[in-house]
Amino acid sequence: MTTTPLALTVLLVADLPRAAAFYDAAFGWAKTVDVPVYVEYRVNDGARLGLMVQDNMRQFVGEDLGGRRPVDGALRAEVYLHVDDLAAAIGRLEAAGAPCVGPRAPRGWGDEAAYFLDPDGYVVVVARPLGG
Repeated sequence: MTTTPLALTVLLVADLPRAAAFYDAAFGWAKTVDVPVYVEYRVNDGARLGLMVQDNMRQFVGEDLGGRRPVDGALRAEVYLHVDDLAAAIGRLEAAGAPCVGPRAPRGWGDEAAYFLDPDGYVVVVARPLGG
């Protein structure tokens, strides 16, 4: 199988200005697109994170969605970020108003990580490799 680098992840949000203000405050990434229904950030040299007004997605996928809709209230997505300064990243998330739902702790896969929720309920994780 050929390795394909991840280019873009898009989160569908209820209130774009609120979501963009949160990601601006928490991470301060450079915006590559900023239009009324979509904001996109350069996360690193290869990856971007987009925020799209959820109703705008209908133009791409239609109304039917093949009969599939999340109805159980379960969390649907996680943004997992490796950061250089974990304490500073946690501080920025807290200052941006993100509730901590999983305190900073060593994780069994070799990272130390803390879990937060963004304004739309997406899980945002900041982590660093243990021993790094």
